[in-house]
Amino acid sequence: MKILPLLNAFIFLNGAAFSGMLYAQTYSFDFNVKPAPKSKAVKLDTIYTTDTGYGFENGAQILSTSTGISSTRPFLFSVAVPEGNYRVKVTLGDADGASETTVKAETRRLMLEKVNTQKGERAERSFVVNVRRPAITGGGEVKLKPRETAEEQFTWDEKLTLEFNGAHPSLEAIEIERVDNIPTLYLLGDSTVTDQPGEPYASWGQMLPRFFSSDVSIANYAQSGESLASSRSARRLDKVLSLVKPYDYVFIQFGHNDMKAVDVATYKNNLKIYTAALAEKHVQVILVTQVQRRTFEGTTITNSHKGYPDAVREVAKEEGLPMIDLHAMSKAFYEALGPEKSLLAFKPGDGTHHNAYGAYELARCVVEGVRLTKLPLAKSILAQSENFDPAKPDAPEAFFIPASPNIVSIKKPDGS
Repeated sequence: MKILPLLNAFIFLNGAAFSGMLYAQTYSFDFNVKPAPKSKAVKLDTIYTTDTGYGFENGAQILSTSTGISSTRPFLFSVAVPEGNYRVKVTLGDADGASETTVKAETRRLMLEKVNTQKGERAERSFVVNVRRPAITGGGEVKLKPRETAEEQFTWDEKLTLEFNGAHPSLEAIEIERVDNIPTLYLLGDSTVTDQPGEPYASWGQMLPRFFSSDVSIANYAQSGESLASSRSARRLDKVLSLVKPYDYVFIQFGHNDMKAVDVATYKNNLKIYTAALAEKHVQVILVTQVQRRTFEGTTITNSHKGYPDAVREVAKEEGLPMIDLHAMSKAFYEALGPEKSLLAFKPGDGTHHNAYGAYELARCVVEGVRLTKLPLAKSILAQSENFDPAKPDAPEAFFIPASPNIVSIKKPDGS
């Protein structure tokens, strides 16, 4: 093996021209040293630039194999694409040895978990990545926070970014196809939902894609520090309204920051503003009660959210909307671990924001909630995602998701 300063790759493109490359409906990269005869050879720099429109990020150290590439460290690969949903098919494996690859996308969204291959074995996996821009159809744009152009640089930029991680990530090919006819699951919420940009923080929204098949896209529009009112003021709701189609879904989970700004009645009214606006788009709304904070009294979690979870339950009942009671499920989860072991679900010193383990278990709670709704969305849950009882969580000692490289300095998320 040798480290490649440059890499020959192969790409099929059909589309309109843009700076240095083509916008296409389908992009196909082959990292094999013996590409298919009909492949069009394109020289690929190790570093992504806006001129080429594709390449590796942050000086990735890539090793050549007889069938592709691998690394001893996580590496990122980006492709410039327009806003939309993209089905990504990756061919993983190493002809020279065993491999283990975890794939994340954009801002650390978990797509594939620990795909293992033996020497010479190939594994093909598919998932869908949502790519977005701040501009809103009809005029204006989402008002981004400074963190969204710094720590969260991959969320709103011009490209689709994939992170290949694990004990020995190995890659042979990537195919990226735009898909416009699949349901999108939009997430609106706060720091416990958003795609957290850096270790050790994580949220359930960024773990959710790992549990769904490639016939649904998950678009996470949650942001740290947001309440119903502030998210609407930043035009995040307007952005979602400009995109949703009748076969889409919208999850709404706010409350952590609302309770510091408005009373329960105002919160309930603000929630109804969201549901009414989305009802006009004939989209399926699913309300999610607030995830609990780690507030133990003895061995019991106390309700730090006061009447706000009940307000969500009331709106769901009054408007006939499905609901996922994450407030109750997270209580069962924390209490099952107990006062001491539950620390292993949170960022150290923080009783609100979770680490990868806590976020993963909460995502499993949400997936179980989807299953219980019996909506068509439940059919997209991956077959290997078995039923989950939050009172019987996975053992934290046995859990491991490889840490992503922190690209910039990571600050504590807004909100509490």
